[in-house]
Amino acid sequence: MAHPSSYLNTAVEAVTRAGEMMMARVGHDDVRVDKKGAIDLVTEVDVQVERMFRALIAERFPDHAILAEEMGGAHEVPAGPCWVFDPIDGTTNFAHGLPIFCASLALEIDGVAEIGAVFDPTRKELFTAVRGGGAFLNGRPLRVSSAADLVDAMLVTGFPYDVHQRVDEIVGLFAQFVGRARAVRRLGSAAIDLCYVAAGRMDAFWESDLKPWDIAAGALIVAEAGGTVTNLAGEPFQSRGGHVLASNGLLHDPMLEVIREFRGRRLS
Repeated sequence: MAHPSSYLNTAVEAVTRAGEMMMARVGHDDVRVDKKGAIDLVTEVDVQVERMFRALIAERFPDHAILAEEMGGAHEVPAGPCWVFDPIDGTTNFAHGLPIFCASLALEIDGVAEIGAVFDPTRKELFTAVRGGGAFLNGRPLRVSSAADLVDAMLVTGFPYDVHQRVDEIVGLFAQFVGRARAVRRLGSAAIDLCYVAAGRMDAFWESDLKPWDIAAGALIVAEAGGTVTNLAGEPFQSRGGHVLASNGLLHDPMLEVIREFRGRRLS
């Protein structure tokens, strides 16, 4: 197996190349946008970026598995290395010309993320992590915030693509946190949300019904920045679990309590 540095170098190259491809087309009227669902979009740039990435991995690591948003792959956890890639996280933002989007890539080995890289091309911010080696923004070490109370916290979340069918549930939990936190934000890119928790810009992030490519890299970056990452029940995080709560650690139990109380009232 190759040295971890070669994997990290490949991850950084892949996401930065993806970012260049995004910036070459964002805001152009001729970018084709299709619907995968009522509000779930895919652009021709998503597909072009993923093709670039698949060719890169096929050339360098032809025996590695790939799971990526537009062309699928190893949805069940495969043995050995698997690259988990989102060519554009924040596609709806990208399609509207809103500059909050990124490329997100993790290398999982036996289902555990070992390498993570997220590149936001509009701010030229590269977030990276290697398991056990810390998390970095453009080479500078990252550390989660020290906020200890929800009233002092800025939280961030996202809404799933079936939110139209689950408004009471999704917005109901959102309202619970709005009533307790200093502020709650909704940016439209789970990978950026997670990286902002790692950087201490946000104090915690929660969201349900996510895909592995949305969260695999960002969850590792948060953990390596000293944060805590679980599912919404406080159980160990798995990228294919679909649910995530990532915090600075100090806010984790208070947030889990809010989620438990809300779910308990809905079931009663």
